[in-house]
Parts: sequence; structure tokens; C-alpha cells
Amino acid sequence: MRRAVRVLRRLCVHELRGFASLGLWVARRRHGVGAGARPAAYTGPQTAMLFGFAFVAVAETVVLALVVPWPVVHAALLFVDVYTVVQIVALHAGCVTRPHVVGADGSLRVRYGQYLDVTIPAVGIRSARVDRRYPEGRTVRVHDDGSLDVAVGHQTTVTVELTRPVAFVRPLGLRAHARVVRLHADDPRALVDALTRQRPVDPTAQEPPAALKSPAPPASRTPLESPAAPESRTAQESPAPALKRERKGPVRAPDPLG
Repeated sequence: MRRAVRVLRRLCVHELRGFASLGLWVARRRHGVGAGARPAAYTGPQTAMLFGFAFVAVAETVVLALVVPWPVVHAALLFVDVYTVVQIVALHAGCVTRPHVVGADGSLRVRYGQYLDVTIPAVGIRSARVDRRYPEGRTVRVHDDGSLDVAVGHQTTVTVELTRPVAFVRPLGLRAHARVVRLHADDPRALVDALTRQRPVDPTAQEPPAALKSPAPPASRTPLESPAAPESRTAQESPAPALKRERKGPVRAPDPLG
């Protein structure tokens, strides 16, 4: 009973968010895209399919209006069909107005319309790469290995690996954790590049360049400039005649056997 109440509550929340998304869609506004954030659309693979379902629902309404002679049944079917069309359009509006978002702080917000919202902090992202996959099953699916698929049109294009599990709420209210998130983006390369540029830099990674920029040790002085003792200076100056013997020129070097 408690589970049924939770599911019903979540469905009501989704309905209200869907109606709010319709208003945002009409006003050409987006939800949760702040200053400095970069949105990533994901509606490409499903737009034609959703509007195809809407067209079928409208055609069914017209056909049933001509076939069903009973006014009460006709009114009930008309209400169901119109409500179905509204929900299909609300889903599309939710996906358009609630895109994935790369925040100005490097965080990632993975969403699917009004049904899913997963926030991943910047420090929790290990890597992101373009990775096209075609998972089977539901749009939002949590696997036993801790990976989360948020597929659109039965495909994902970006894989994000996390440094630690992130908690989120599934569409029907259950809580879960994910170590790897696979999602779809219409422009996956742009999303990955945005994540790479926006990720904070580890301060420890700056120490090696600083060490390389440290002043170099002074160049070794010539034997005449070194402040060594007179004895060492004499030892250092002794090879000078050897250098003169190796010099080629008009002066003939002495024969080492002579």
C-alpha cells in the first residue's frame, strides 16, 4: 500500500512538471540553465516518434467519433485521447526545456524531461568520452554493475565515469546509486568538450610546471674564475699545455716519442 501511494505521488509530481514544461515551451524558456552553464539537447532521436504517436492519437479520436454512437462512451474516449495527446506533447516539452546541463563549476546535470534529474558534482567526474551504444529496455535503466543508462531512441552517445557513486531518485521514487552514467546528447562531442573545459584543475597538478620554472643553477665557472685555493687552481690550469699541443696550425706540435 505504501509503495502504491509513493508511486501515485511521483506520477502526480511528473504530471505537474509536465504542465509547467508546456508553459516554459510556449514561452521559449529553459529550466535550470543558469549563467555560464552550457545546455546539451537530447531530443533528436525521439521527436519524430513522439509526434507520430500524437498524430495517431488524434486520428483515433476522429475515427471513434464517427464509429461510436453512444455519447457517454464517446465522451470518455475523447477525454482519454485528448489527455494522451497532451501528455505526449508535455513529454516533448519537458525534454526540450530540461536539457542536460554542464554547470559553470564543471558539474553535470543529467535529465530526461520531468522524470529524471541526476546532479553530478565536478569533483565526482573522473572522465567523459564519446561512446555510442544501443541499450535495450526502458529509457532509464539501472544495471547490477552500478551503471545508469539514460537512453533516447534506444541509444546513448556519452559515457561518464565517476570517482564515487552518485545518489539519485528513479522515476517511480526508488533511490539508487550509479558509478557510470551513459546518456544521449545530440552533439556528444560538444558535451564532452564542455565537461573537459569546465572541470576544475587539481592544484597539485600545477607543482611540476612550477618546479620546471625554478631558477637554473649557475653555470660552472672557468678555472681562472673559480674561487678555489691556489693549489687546486694550479691543478686546474695544468691541462692548458695539453690543449696547446692539440691545436693545429702553423706551430708544429712536439713529437710525443721524442
